Amino acid sequence: MKWLIAALLIWAAWKYLKPSGKRRMAAEEVEARAVLGVGPRADAAAIRAAHRRLLAGVHPDRGGSTELARRINAARDVLVGRPTGSGIAPER
Repeated sequence: MKWLIAALLIWAAWKYLKPSGKRRMAAEEVEARAVLGVGPRADAAAIRAAHRRLLAGVHPDRGGSTELARRINAARDVLVGRPTGSGIAPER
């Protein structure tokens, strides 16, 4: 009987103290979402739209800051990954 009570107490403690199944966002991801101004439920399309909107105002070709453009690009890369292509056809 004592072992049954001990097993029940161990199970209850394990159930109460185990980490939750919810994924916690890494600090890097939280910072990237803050830079782009998107919430935790934003999909890839919303992240890309925020990236485009922000980069249009701070792009170095338009007199903006290189550092801000770098931070915005890095935030996009953290959230959706690096872009696979540049959209420019390779030279032959």
